[in-house]
Amino acid sequence: MVDSVREQLLASHEQFRRLAQEHSHYSQRIETLSEKKYLSEDEKVEEVRLKKLKLNIKDQMESIEQLFRRNQSQVA
Repeated sequence: MVDSVREQLLASHEQFRRLAQEHSHYSQRIETLSEKKYLSEDEKVEEVRLKKLKLNIKDQMESIEQLFRRNQSQVA
């Protein structure tokens, strides 16, 4: 059910789609950083910042999903 809600939102909700793209971008950059054996101080700061941004975006996406589900249950 969660996947179908996300698929519907990705298809129809511009903000959700933008947030999902940002989340993916941050994930890719974090993965690139985590593959390095050693991080510079700047990279360590960037990694922490990206993780916080990614978590914030995840929270926003979950809020949109909850609103969508609530609206769907009211219509049904």
